[in-house]
Amino acid sequence: MADKVIIERDGPIVIVTIDRPKVRNAIDRETAALLAAAIHAFEADPEQKVAILTGVGGQFSSGADLKAIARGEGLRMEETGDSPIGVARIRTSKPVIAAVAGYAVAGGMAMALWADMRVVEETAIFGMFDRRFGVPMVGGVTVNLPRLLGLSHAMDLILTGRAVDAQEAFRIGLANRVVPEGEALTKAKELARELADFPWGCLVNDRKALLDSYDMATEAAHRNEFRLGQQVFDSGESQSGAGEFVSGKGKSGEF
Repeated sequence: MADKVIIERDGPIVIVTIDRPKVRNAIDRETAALLAAAIHAFEADPEQKVAILTGVGGQFSSGADLKAIARGEGLRMEETGDSPIGVARIRTSKPVIAAVAGYAVAGGMAMALWADMRVVEETAIFGMFDRRFGVPMVGGVTVNLPRLLGLSHAMDLILTGRAVDAQEAFRIGLANRVVPEGEALTKAKELARELADFPWGCLVNDRKALLDSYDMATEAAHRNEFRLGQQVFDSGESQSGAGEFVSGKGKSGEF
């Protein structure tokens, strides 16, 4: 029997892989719980800096397991706590990258939207295919998609449920990187290592300021950004980085 979710460590990176290839990595109740547990463990471990979410077999995820739902084995449907698809309500303090191959549709697309960044293979397909089957969008899509793409693109994809290829996904801002087929995980690992190597306190506080700003008025968001930045200055991390610059590191645009 497949493990359903595989967790691997690679230094400061953790790779969380959906392992249900026979159903294109569809999410049943147990898989959702395992995914949520993996991300909660990532959040709690100070040695893990970046998580990558992906799927086996050249597929990201086809979303909720409709065969299981048809058998009466539904997802966890509670207003609070973890999302029906496991991860969509979890707000981590550290970055998550989705490495997307094949289909990332319905709940699979919802999980990709939840991530901070999406590295997408050129043959990948997104789409809120829930629209075809009367399955409501309870994986954070109506919250996350307009924040990523704006209201017009989000309304189009949510109301029509149409398929979106990798090239369109990149054009509208759904994909951050488009890579050759078979390379999503490799390129996501490269990106994760790049993030993990940056001065860490500054990265996580800048990320937090960005996410906090969605729930704040402009003036409050500016104050919050300043307070979080001041924490980094007070920690000495910025002074250390400035010293590295003076010594020659990072000049001429090199990292």
